[in-house]
Amino acid sequence: MLHYRGAVPVEEDFVIQMDVVRYPLSDATAPEDRLCVGIAQIAPVWFDRAATLTKTAEAARHAAAAGCELVCFGEALIPGYPFWLEHSDGARFDDPHQKDLFSRYLEQGVVIERGDLGSVQDVARTAGMAIYLGIVEAAPDRGGHSLYCTLVYIDPEGNIASAHRKLQPTYEERLVWAAGDGHGLRTHPLPPFRVGGLNCYENWMPLPRAALYAQGEDLHVAVWPGGDHNTTDITRFMARENRSYVVSASSVMAPEHIPRGFVAGDAMRRSGRRSFANGGSAIAGPDGRFVVPPQIGREVLIIAELDHANVRRERQNFDAAGHYSRPDVTRLTVDRTRQSTVVFKD
Repeated sequence: MLHYRGAVPVEEDFVIQMDVVRYPLSDATAPEDRLCVGIAQIAPVWFDRAATLTKTAEAARHAAAAGCELVCFGEALIPGYPFWLEHSDGARFDDPHQKDLFSRYLEQGVVIERGDLGSVQDVARTAGMAIYLGIVEAAPDRGGHSLYCTLVYIDPEGNIASAHRKLQPTYEERLVWAAGDGHGLRTHPLPPFRVGGLNCYENWMPLPRAALYAQGEDLHVAVWPGGDHNTTDITRFMARENRSYVVSASSVMAPEHIPRGFVAGDAMRRSGRRSFANGGSAIAGPDGRFVVPPQIGREVLIIAELDHANVRRERQNFDAAGHYSRPDVTRLTVDRTRQSTVVFKD
């Protein structure tokens, strides 16, 4: 497992003992059809952007050393998912405790323009490896005081190629996250595949999925805060729907990951939950069957080799954006402009 020692970890205390699960392809698979994909199912150093970035970069380095060409991390990993809301009366209006929690959460948010992801980008650039990473983004282009659940794609050159802000936060998430836009509904070449991704319950939304399918997506990354109750069904369903590979990347979060002195920590512990997020990371193939079944309850690096020929085989009888589409009857319009409250004309 990955471990940090102490309540407020520092870089020099970081220790790597990462469990690895590997699912290799047959030697008969053509080399040009292979892609090695990793899922780093880890816990955040909750409410600590810098420490979680250090942990993330180190996990990415391990994935690169293991031969991964793409590594994926869970939703809102940096600085962590807002698990406190459902356990601490998060909807109480004008509550000083909730205001304090939001203030701290905002302070620890990721500002892409500030270069916060530089250490992770450096790993991608050095290794020539792509990364999908879930962050909680404090966005200067929307004033800097609202948070967005953002899925970032870092290409093998270390560039941030897209930052997709979750279109619709789910249930209590709306208390701390703002609604995003379609700017990040993009796919990216990662030979032999074309990769795209969505955050959590967005993966249940048919039209955003269709927007990615239409761009040639045949490797889909679905990121989750953690939980096999989310990943067991939808991972296989999306794979079968688009005849593509689907990588579901989750985090883990347990009571021992709550920082000492955290305002809502006692309420969270009183919930009796042994785990707030049990993982559930998985990969399904284009026939809808699991390549990697959900991995539960531990920090682990999951490595699987994918075969693009399997996509081509399954597209023979169904291709949602191709020969089985009827654009003369039904079509989708997607607005990919980055939303703003103001247009300046100087």
